[in-house]
Amino acid sequence: MVKQVAIIGGGIIGATAAFYLSYLQGNENVQVTLFDDDHGQATKAASGIISPWLSKRRNKRWYALAKRGAELYSDLVKAAQLSDKAYQQTGTIVTRKNNEDLLSLYHDAQIKQQQTPAMGHVELLDADAVQKKMPLLTNPPEGIFVSGGARIDGADFVKELLEHAEANNVQVKHERVSVLPNGDVRSSEGTQTFDHVIVATGAWMHETLAPLGLNVKVRPQKGQLIDLTVAMPSKWRNMPVMMPESMSDIIPFNGGKLVIGATHENDEGFDLTPKPAARNQLFENAKAFISTLSESQITDMRVGTRAYTGDFAPFFGALPDLSSFLVGGGLGSSGLTTGPIIGYFLAQAVLGNHSDDWSRYTKPVSSYIG
Repeated sequence: MVKQVAIIGGGIIGATAAFYLSYLQGNENVQVTLFDDDHGQATKAASGIISPWLSKRRNKRWYALAKRGAELYSDLVKAAQLSDKAYQQTGTIVTRKNNEDLLSLYHDAQIKQQQTPAMGHVELLDADAVQKKMPLLTNPPEGIFVSGGARIDGADFVKELLEHAEANNVQVKHERVSVLPNGDVRSSEGTQTFDHVIVATGAWMHETLAPLGLNVKVRPQKGQLIDLTVAMPSKWRNMPVMMPESMSDIIPFNGGKLVIGATHENDEGFDLTPKPAARNQLFENAKAFISTLSESQITDMRVGTRAYTGDFAPFFGALPDLSSFLVGGGLGSSGLTTGPIIGYFLAQAVLGNHSDDWSRYTKPVSSYIG
């Protein structure tokens, strides 16, 4: 018997879950419908860096999840045949303002690298060596290069995953749906009962699950970034991305696109209006390292809404009193790293292949939804 599965939310969790439900063993036993209206979605507004290993965060569950998420990418990229436009392992340069802090971080990186093959190799670079790897920079800092780091474009990543999913057993419907108190889903085509429902609506999850009498403890955070067009000779292809301490990430893409961002604004709610102050700050952050930039090179400003939990940690699993409903959310600023592995876990659960101990990666769902 074929099970009917609904995915509500087509961001990075929903899109990855949809892909794996069309790809993993047992996919012939499910018929999947993904609903998404795109409004304010963090993933489609995001470009980011996959390189969690040198993070300052000390949450062990978060690190285990992010580490596993980074490790998933090589298999996911091959399975979904993702293009370099969506994802590319270019390496990451991580900086610290204080040389002693940089040396301490390098020591930690060497230790982690011995147990973490996905990191690739680790190098301590002076400013000249950084500039050789990123010739775009005019004021390069010293830093640590991690070859396993990567860059990702959220919009292209989701688009390509869903194209592969639609080629198999997934229907994608661009609309907002509602969950009824009995767990049914109401769409433009009427009311339908699903055997499994995956809810991955980010900062809007409170609204999605409210009809079930549930309170989702997440808050919205506004994120803005800017795109610039810069001259990039062919010999500059595949430059690393840079994560400067206390500054905006610098993410060069082949073809001349340069992404700077993103902001973290906690008092803007669900407002998606681009703000000149944020644009100026992002541009000045970029100018600190690339003095040749001019404002005329800014081609776009993208805005999305992230979801944050009180402890800044993602969560996922089944609703305590409604096991047919699986949820994943609270990704915060690490969503491009942690979202795919959560989508993978949820897809495996739907297919009956739940073998991982999820408590290694997240607190119980009841810690965030009650």
